[in-house]
Amino acid sequence: MRRRRLLGLLGGAAVSWPVVAWAQQARPVPVIGYVAPTNPLTPSRSTSAFLQRLRELGWIDGQTITIETRWAAGRPERLDEIAAELVRLNVDLIVTSSTNDSIAMKKVAPQIPMVFAVSGDPVGFGLVASLARPGGNVTGLSIQSPDSAGKRVQLLREIVPGLHRLAILGNPGSPNVMLEVSDAEAAARTLGLDVTTVEIRQAADINSSTFDLLKGRADALFVVADPLVNTNRILMGTLALGARLPTMCAFRELAEAGCLMSYGPYLPDLYRRAAEFADKILRGAKPADIPVQQPTKFEQVINLTTAKALGLDVPAALLATAEEVIE
Repeated sequence: MRRRRLLGLLGGAAVSWPVVAWAQQARPVPVIGYVAPTNPLTPSRSTSAFLQRLRELGWIDGQTITIETRWAAGRPERLDEIAAELVRLNVDLIVTSSTNDSIAMKKVAPQIPMVFAVSGDPVGFGLVASLARPGGNVTGLSIQSPDSAGKRVQLLREIVPGLHRLAILGNPGSPNVMLEVSDAEAAARTLGLDVTTVEIRQAADINSSTFDLLKGRADALFVVADPLVNTNRILMGTLALGARLPTMCAFRELAEAGCLMSYGPYLPDLYRRAAEFADKILRGAKPADIPVQQPTKFEQVINLTTAKALGLDVPAALLATAEEVIE
């Protein structure tokens, strides 16, 4: 009887094993909703770094995971629509690229875990309860640093002799922008500079008339980055050069587009770490328990081609400390 019972159990197992294997194969892979602030025609080393780190961790798009990418193209009015679409797709995780993205996604999809790769002030904008204990469904990486804007103003002063009038250009509709504008104004006034603040709210505001106006009111331009600026960075670089305005920006991509100099967090590192956050959450960790991290790598990039076009001699000390010089 024992032998018959054992054979019966083995027979049952033989039937059940293929069913279990089939169920494992048929189970859908996790889905990440990835919100990019620019457009698919704009190459992004940050997105590439995110995808590469996911692959290193075993998450391969189309095999072990599905990534649904949505492009905001610098248009914040698209964000609610994108968030609603990701809710309909029932994604397992949302990864965002700016504070605007994160605020919109949290408002529409508070039940879905979220990682922000870049955010200015996640506590101040209500994304997390604190950096150490985020709480809720959101965690990620903050680029908030009260010293960054002051450092950019100081570098601009070093590279532009006789700098007395500084224009600060930004989009007041972007939450991070006004924080940096305030920090930059304070830093400029501490250095005894006259400050003019110019607002852009849509792509149509980035035009020759705006830059001609700036040319008559400023010796240099401090550009505050946001999705609107990033999406139109090539046009901005061209217009600034046409107006003969030396420009300081936050990220290397803007220096590549014609900005005189950039100084800020090394974005690929932030996006690689965002992939590590995503990996932890997909394996069962809760965003509420993962502390928000801050940048550990910064980069200074000088566009020597732009400097020559403006007739500026870049101090040797600045060239020596730059991570990259574009020629």
